[in-house]
Formats: sequence, structure tokens, C-alpha cells
Amino acid sequence: MGTQSLKLSILMPAYNEAGTVGIAVKRVLDLQYPCDMEVVVVDDGSADHTSEVLAAIDDPRVVITAHAANRGKGAAVRTAASLATGDYLLIFDADLEYSPDDILSMLAPVSRGDAEVVYGVRKFGASTAHSFWFVIGNRVNTFTANALFNTWISDLHTCLKLLPASLFRELPLTENRFGLDTEQGKKLTWGDGVVATNILLRVRLRKAITHRRARLRKAITDRHAWLHRPRARGA
Repeated sequence: MGTQSLKLSILMPAYNEAGTVGIAVKRVLDLQYPCDMEVVVVDDGSADHTSEVLAAIDDPRVVITAHAANRGKGAAVRTAASLATGDYLLIFDADLEYSPDDILSMLAPVSRGDAEVVYGVRKFGASTAHSFWFVIGNRVNTFTANALFNTWISDLHTCLKLLPASLFRELPLTENRFGLDTEQGKKLTWGDGVVATNILLRVRLRKAITHRRARLRKAITDRHAWLHRPRARGA
């Protein structure tokens, strides 16, 4: 599917982001997209003036909803996805950590037909605000995911993930907080890294059990069919 024939839904969870969410939405809307787009913002029970900032946004491409109480990034993303009308979904945080220009770069492989799912990759280095242990933790979690699922993801916990809406809705996502980034595949402490590893192991084990049960059901079905196969005359 080329970009001209698709619609992009940008999912933006916001929690106490009064100082940045309005700027983030404006910057996203100001881009020149090669396709139709919308921004779905979820105010996740903010206690500051986030709701007032969002109420002042007047653009038909923006959909705004709110949680009565804070439920976490994962829950906010799932709520946004349930309201999205686009063919593709992209998560974009409201804290200005990422450049909106990256959205266009992520659309390019889809436009060329080179990819269906695109992950952003952060450049960790001395010029960034990320600490040494943050980077090491991210790399350990990313390596763990690649080893468990036989993949080659460069940055597991990047916010920027572009994927078909149909695929997102097929994923058995249950995490309410930052663990959702791990289930799909950031502001993390070492404790979050431990949680991320536990999620990876849980998802991998669940996948193995599901596959084992499927093979067992197939074996039982095949044996039942063999036992009840039509017998040749005279046999």
C-alpha cells in the first residue's frame, strides 16, 4: 500500500504535558504529509492544565479524549488506537523528545513497499541526555528481545513505531504503563528494565505454549483422521 492510498493515525498519550503537548500537536500538524492523517490525543488523567491546552486546539484532524484518572501510557495508547480511523498507526509522545520530521522518514519505507512495520532508532552518544546505564539497559533489553524472538531490532524501547492498524489490534497487549513498548517490541529506570525483561520472557513463553498447544491439537486431529479413514474393500 503506497502512502497516497493510506491514512496515518498518530497516537499521542499525554500526562501532565501542559507545557509541551500544544507545541507537539502543532509541529505534527505542520508537516507536509504524503497521505491523509489524524492525531488522536489521550489526556491520561493529567493534574495540570493539559486539558485546557487541548481544548484550545481547533483542527478537524485532531481527535481528543481523556481518562478520568491516570492509567498509564499503555492504556492511553490502546484508547487512542481504539478511536483511530487510519490504516497505519504511529505512537508519538507529547514531551518533544522526538522530532516530528522523523514521522516522514518512517513513512518512506512503507511508501516504497520495502516494509510494513517500521521502528525508529535513537542515536545514543555523548551529545544526548541519556545516561550510560540508560543506554546499557536499553541495549540489554533489545538484545534479549532479539535472542528470544530471533529478530534484529535496533532499539526496542523507541517511542516511534509505525505499523498497520489491523496488526496492532491483533496484538495481545495488556500492559498499562511503559511495558507496552516491550510488548510491541523509555524514560526507563533499572527497575523498568527488569520489568521489561520479565515481559519479554512472559510473552516468549506464552508464544511457545500457544505453538505447542497448536501442534498438539493438530497431532490429535491428524490421528483422529487416520483412525477414521475410509478402508479399502477387502482390507
